[in-house]
Amino acid sequence: MLHAAVVALSYLLGSIPFGFLLVRLRGGGDVRETGSGGTGATNVTRRAGKWAGLLTLLLDALKGAAAVLLARLLVGGGSGAEWWVAAAAVAAVLGHVFPVWLGFRGGKGVATGLGVFLVLAPLGLLCAVAAFALVVWAWRYVSLGSITAACVLPFAVWLTQGRGHLDAAGSPALVVAAAGAALIIFMHRANIRRLLRGEENRLKL
Repeated sequence: MLHAAVVALSYLLGSIPFGFLLVRLRGGGDVRETGSGGTGATNVTRRAGKWAGLLTLLLDALKGAAAVLLARLLVGGGSGAEWWVAAAAVAAVLGHVFPVWLGFRGGKGVATGLGVFLVLAPLGLLCAVAAFALVVWAWRYVSLGSITAACVLPFAVWLTQGRGHLDAAGSPALVVAAAGAALIIFMHRANIRRLLRGEENRLKL
C-alpha cells in the first residue's frame, strides 16, 4: 500500500505545472496557446522570456529529482525497492506530461526526465546532455536535440551502469530510460513532422 502511495505521490509531484503557473503569474495567459502547446521551458521562453524559461527548466528538473529522492526515502531498501523507485520516476514524468490539474495537457517530459536521471543515472544523463548540446549547437533545433538525447539515454545508461553486459538489460534505471525515451519521442511527434517539412522553429540565441 505504501509503495503504491509513493508512486501516486510522485505523479502528483510531477504534475505541478510550473511553466503554466509562471506564465500566468506574469500575465501571459495560458502558455499552451503558444508554439507547440506545451508547458515546458521552450514554450515558456516564447511566451514569457528567457528567465521564465530557465526557471521553468530548473523547477521541472527539481520535481523529477525530488520524486526519485522521496521515493527512495519512503520505500527504503529490500527486495524490489529499486523497481518501486523506477515506477515513481516514470510516474513523475507522466505527471508532467499528463497533469491532472490541466486536463492532462502538459509538457513533453524532457526537463522532468533530466531531474529523474540526475539521481538515477548521472553518468548516462551526462552523455545524453552532451548529445543534446551538440545537436542544438549544430542545427539550433531544441526539439531535435531533445529527441536525440532521448535516443542516446538508454544506451548511455546501459553502458555506464551495466557496462554493456546483456544481463543489465533488465535494470530498473534502463527500463525507466527506455520508457522515458519512448514517451518523449512520442510527445515530439508534431515536432518530427515539422522537422521533416522544414517548418520547425530554430532556437534564437
